[in-house]
Amino acid sequence: MKMTETWYFLDTGEQSPAYNMAVDDCLLRWHSNQEIPPVIRFYQWKPAGLSVGYFQKTKGKINFDALENQNIDLVRRLTGGRAVLHDQELTYSIIVSESHSDMPRSVKEAYLILSKGLLEGYNNLGIDASFAIPEEKQKTTQSAVCFEEPSWYELVVHGKKAAGSAQTRKKGVILQHGSIPITVDDTKLYDMFVYPNEKVKERARRAFKDKAISIEEAAGRTVTMEETKDAFKHGFEQGLNITFKPLTFSDDQKKEIEHVMHHTYMSDAWNLSR
Repeated sequence: MKMTETWYFLDTGEQSPAYNMAVDDCLLRWHSNQEIPPVIRFYQWKPAGLSVGYFQKTKGKINFDALENQNIDLVRRLTGGRAVLHDQELTYSIIVSESHSDMPRSVKEAYLILSKGLLEGYNNLGIDASFAIPEEKQKTTQSAVCFEEPSWYELVVHGKKAAGSAQTRKKGVILQHGSIPITVDDTKLYDMFVYPNEKVKERARRAFKDKAISIEEAAGRTVTMEETKDAFKHGFEQGLNITFKPLTFSDDQKKEIEHVMHHTYMSDAWNLSR
């Protein structure tokens, strides 16, 4: 039987969207430089954020008036995929080397390995989740909304997408991060995007209820943030056969995060680059 490996763990709590993306960026770089071992991080968003994928267009797609009116910050991710509204959710990130002995070369297969922790987390909450294996013909949608369909090996409950994840590989490192919604405000979500008219937007919003599911809807009860964190922290330990050691940022690391946050993730040159 394989020995349990020790990874770092940190929970940075409620932070701004720009800070959250800066931390993931820095963790990736530090791991690439062999300054830290693999790490799993939990975080939340204050104010709420709309993260758009690395390649995603914002002009004519995102409703910037709605963002301003509802005090929601837009930030561009390092990872691809479509937009996610981060509000009442637990967000996770995983940083691990591409050369790690347990990591497949295929992005798709790496999703399967890393998402085992998510599967165990849902199970720990008494939720019967499974991996999505979508048909290729389902990949034709042009929607800007992440949770409208599952990708390979994302988590589904009762046939609905339960967690949305995105992955990138840079500097020899895999960064996978994702959204685990505890509740979902679909009215707020669909206000974030530009539609031809209200009828089209309302049709998309109604259809969304059949495509996505929150933790509380899946569990059929109130689930606290602390209960969610505990379930998924143990879930990653179980699913990846790891134990955790706490990570605390040094003063120099804190300064680097602040620098990256201000010069990249608070910058229109980055966030509105497409």
